[in-house]
Amino acid sequence: MSLLLLILVLALIWTAVSGAFSGLNLVLGVTIAMLVTFILRDRVAAPVAMRRLVRIFRLAMFFLKELIISTYRVSILALTPNLGQRLNPAIIAVPLKVTSDAEITLLANLITLTPGTLSVDVSENRAELFVHVLVLDTRAELLADIASGFEARIAAVFA
Repeated sequence: MSLLLLILVLALIWTAVSGAFSGLNLVLGVTIAMLVTFILRDRVAAPVAMRRLVRIFRLAMFFLKELIISTYRVSILALTPNLGQRLNPAIIAVPLKVTSDAEITLLANLITLTPGTLSVDVSENRAELFVHVLVLDTRAELLADIASGFEARIAAVFA
């Protein structure tokens, strides 16, 4: 039953990406989803795939929440008088728990897409990610936010 749900979710994603929600396009999406699940049947166990889809959805929702909050904070910061006094920019070395190139790339991109933060570089040994922030309250708070937020959810997606 969960394989059927996976095919349905993939078909709905297909129709959303294509931008045309019609019966014929949905049938095409189901056909493509069935073909993809058939080709990847050895690599995609249905319960694991559903758990991964749920984790990806949670990561996406967490990113949207962080995007909205950060956008609000940066816009308020930009609109306040005496901007120079409110800014506390810094570049922080964030120790990484994620190890693969895909995980590090996704983490760096999500941090960069969030207003007020920018991924600058990754250390040679891929143990640290250098992040620029507009307003640094405390280093420990920033590290905890990244580790328990994006990094934990990314690790769960790739687990």
